[in-house]
Formats: sequence, structure tokens, C-alpha cells
Amino acid sequence: MEEKYDSYKDSGVEWIGEIPSHWRKSKFKYVTEIYTGNSLNDVQKQYYESDNPDDIPYVSSKDIEVDSQIVNYNNGLRIPKSDNPLKVSPRGSFLMVIEGGSSGRKKVFLDQDVCFVNKLCSFNSKENTKFQYYFIQSSNYQDKFKQSLSGLIGGVSISHLKDFEISLPTIQEQNQIVQFLDTKTYLIDSLIKKTKKKIKLLKEQRTSLINEVVTKGLNPNVELKDSGVEWIGEIPSHWEIGKLKNNSDLKISSVDKHILEDERRVRVCNYTDVYYNEFITISLKFRLGSCSENQYNNFLLEKGDVIITKDSESPMDIGVPSLVKEELNNTVCGYHLSIIKSHKNKLVGSFLFRQLQTPRIRSYFEINSNGITRFGLGKSSVLETQLILPPLKEQEQIVDYLDKKTNLIDSTISIEEKRIETLKEYRQSLISEVVTGKIKVTN
Repeated sequence: MEEKYDSYKDSGVEWIGEIPSHWRKSKFKYVTEIYTGNSLNDVQKQYYESDNPDDIPYVSSKDIEVDSQIVNYNNGLRIPKSDNPLKVSPRGSFLMVIEGGSSGRKKVFLDQDVCFVNKLCSFNSKENTKFQYYFIQSSNYQDKFKQSLSGLIGGVSISHLKDFEISLPTIQEQNQIVQFLDTKTYLIDSLIKKTKKKIKLLKEQRTSLINEVVTKGLNPNVELKDSGVEWIGEIPSHWEIGKLKNNSDLKISSVDKHILEDERRVRVCNYTDVYYNEFITISLKFRLGSCSENQYNNFLLEKGDVIITKDSESPMDIGVPSLVKEELNNTVCGYHLSIIKSHKNKLVGSFLFRQLQTPRIRSYFEINSNGITRFGLGKSSVLETQLILPPLKEQEQIVDYLDKKTNLIDSTISIEEKRIETLKEYRQSLISEVVTGKIKVTN
């Protein structure tokens, strides 16, 4: 049973609530030195490029991992100790992002001195800094921080941060609380790390399963032959090889997001629908749009169609496939996507979908994408894709088998992902209860 303190009092701060009677209320500005860092321009970044371990690392918000609260000290930027014009956040202090999309979410306790960007704020206390590091992770503080965000990109000013209240036990209790939370959060974080590793292995197993079955079939004793394509290797002797262009039709969508009065009202399956969903179903919340009659006839989605992403900011995100799993109502394929309609006498759409998930084709699309800041996959590259073609009956059997097996793996992954969320919620709840005195920590 959780131990409570003998008596409590009103802290006088609504977002903190009651605190143990002997704890005191203060503001960060009275107990902590708070300051932002210095930004570097491109010329300065080139000047300070260094991997010298004797120099001071320079870190920015992108170097902080939001979940693990780990910072990358080795990003290639270091400031000479002997000639340092920048502010330093010392070892034993902590940094928090206070401007932009990751405001309040990215934070890290430092185990070495760093120089840092102006979107980061350093906290270095006269008391136990680690206690305050845990305090800013509490639900109370995080809620207060979110309510205080302002401006177009979202941020909290230094003056505002300094006026944030904090509840403080005695130094001895702060030390005890830090020791307790260090131990507990280490155990929780270890469990989260192990669970993430398990999920990664499950996803690798899933990919390997799809690749093995699509390229070798369901009979482990089947006679194999050389496919004649180096990067495909051996396939069952009664299977064939063919190009996508000879076994399907490819259409690049021209339906954009604009709604025009004189055009037909439709539902539009867009980039994110495809990127985040293996299967396109009627249950997805498609956005409303419009298209011409010609576009409607060309890009109307039907059961068995395969959609792939055509453009992206990264070549790794090009050619991501999704299968239209069921009949859709008045839904067309949107811009930045291509529809592949298989020739049903040669190729089952769901088998094509599974084949496009294999590492060899994912790599092929990535290699053949073009661009610098934005990448695209040309129609000719897609049409030249080499496909493995089992008999239609085997294609259907393979699809049924993979659907069952991947559903089982996906269910396990979902359970593990929920476990991670539960552990994260418990972690924050525990920190919140302890640093505000709702739970008493003793030796």
C-alpha cells in the first residue's frame, strides 16, 4: 500500500494542489538558474565542425530523443574549451525544448558540459537539480506548460518559465526522491526498451515471412529453378517471371485537393490513407473532394486495386503499397499516388500487394527514385518491376496464408504497443505522485 505523509496543506497553486505540510512552495527563478543557449549560422557550423573529445559538444533540439530522453553528444559540432564564446549548460543540469513542435516534450539530464541552441533552455539549480528534472516531467507541470504556449510556432518565454511555481521538500527528501525515481524509472525504461526490441523483432519476422512465402511458396519441398534475375534468385520450377507492365495497368492520379463547383463530388483516398494503412477499407475517414468525369472514370478505386505512394520527401517512403480490401463507395485515388490494376487472368491484386511489400521491391523503388529535396518514382521504373508469377490458385493460397499469419503477428505487436503505452503512463503517474508529495518516499 502506498504510504502518505502525516498531513497536507493547500499549496496555493491550483495546478499543484495539496502538498505535504512541511514542504514549501517556491518559484523556479528563486531556486534555479534558467537561460537559453546560442544559435549558430551555417558559417559558424562549418567552423565548429569537430569530433575532438576535448572540446565541448554543441547540441540542438534534434539531438534529443523524445521518448528515451537521451542526447546525441556526437553530432559533429564541438566548441573549443579554450576559446568558447557560447553559453554552457554544465554536467548535472538539464535541458528542455521551449520553442517549436517539441516544446516541453524533449528534455534531457546532462552527464557532461554542453553548448546548446537558443530553442533549448538550461536549468541548473542551487538545490537538487535532478529533483526539478523529475518535477518538470510531472503531469501537473506538463499541463501548465501546454496552457502557457503562445505564438505561431508555440513556445514559452524565459520570464514565464521562471515564474512557474514548484513544490519543494527538504534537501534530504529531494535526494531520497531522486534515488527512488532513478531506480524505478530505470526499471520501467528497461522494460520499455525490451518491449520495443520485441516489436522490432516481430516486424522483422513479419517481413521475412512475407518475403519467404512470396518468393518460395508454401511447399518447403518444392523443386526450385534459377529465376534468371540475380536479385530474385531461385523460385519454384513451375512459377514464372514477368514484368509489371505485362501483367497490370498503371495509372498516376491527377486528382488534387481543390474542390471545384462544376465537378463531381467524391471521397478522396489521399497519401496518408495509403502510407499509414496496409488495407484501404470503407471504414477509413476519406476527405471530401471533387474531380472531372474523366478523372472519376480513370481513378475510381475498386476492390483488388493496389495503390502506391509516388512522391515523398524520402526515397524510403516511395512505392509504399496499400490494398483496396473491399468495395468503396464513390472513392477516387488522390494526388501523389498511383493505382495498379492487375490483369486478373495473370495476377491476383492481393498477391501483387504482398509482393510489393518484399524488401527486394522496396529497395528497387528506393534505388530508382529521383530527386534532391523531394523524390519521385517514374512510371517507367514501376512498369519495369520484375514480378514473380505463381499459378493463380497458388497466389490465392499464399494470400490467405499470409493474411492469417500476419494478423497473428499484428495482434501480438498491438498488445506490446499497448504495454509500452501503459508503462509510459505508469512512469509519468509515478513521477507526478512522488514529486508533488502524494506518495511518501522513504528509505
